[in-house]
Amino acid sequence: MHSHDMNSNVMTMGTTNKRSALGLTVLGILAGEPMHTYRIQKLIKDYGKDRVVNVRQRASVYQAIERLLKLELIRVERVEGHPERTVYGITDAGLTTAKAWIKDMLATTGNEFPEFPVGLSFLMMLTPEEAAEQLQARLSAVDARLAEIAPMLGGSADLARIFLVEEEYGHALLVAEQRWLRALVADLHTGSLTWSEESLRQAAAEFNARQEEQS
Repeated sequence: MHSHDMNSNVMTMGTTNKRSALGLTVLGILAGEPMHTYRIQKLIKDYGKDRVVNVRQRASVYQAIERLLKLELIRVERVEGHPERTVYGITDAGLTTAKAWIKDMLATTGNEFPEFPVGLSFLMMLTPEEAAEQLQARLSAVDARLAEIAPMLGGSADLARIFLVEEEYGHALLVAEQRWLRALVADLHTGSLTWSEESLRQAAAEFNARQEEQS
């Protein structure tokens, strides 16, 4: 197999089935210069990428590197004594794939399944009072997160704007969520949004009747 064909296959496999936020983060950092795993982990934190990528488990970056190696998107540049000091570099296929992943991530919607909408879809299993309590707790967390982000976007940050666009996006989403949560919690407190076992049974019966009429 020619190297061009191999790189095309690697890129296709990466862009269709293997794309991941952490994989892109590792590739993006290695695009700057070759480095070992510890420095990659440090830069993920220094650059604030841990706020948009799940790196809660320490082994996550190591697992991502192993996967990228198998896909030939990165390669071992040199080993400096201990295995954890192995220096990795991005391959041409890795650079091409990273750019393809970025384009897909920027243009594609609807492929993520966060937990919050799922919880909302079963809100009726709680009482209105329980729902209001939990949503108020989420609203408080959103308020705190906005207070944390605000100083970075206030013009006094050390980083140029291009390094903060993901924070701008997160801020915009949080502002919208904050507004929506406040309105929803208020509706629950005033009773303009409420439900009971009886009203839910009636709504379900009416829904099932409509479905039978349409079938």
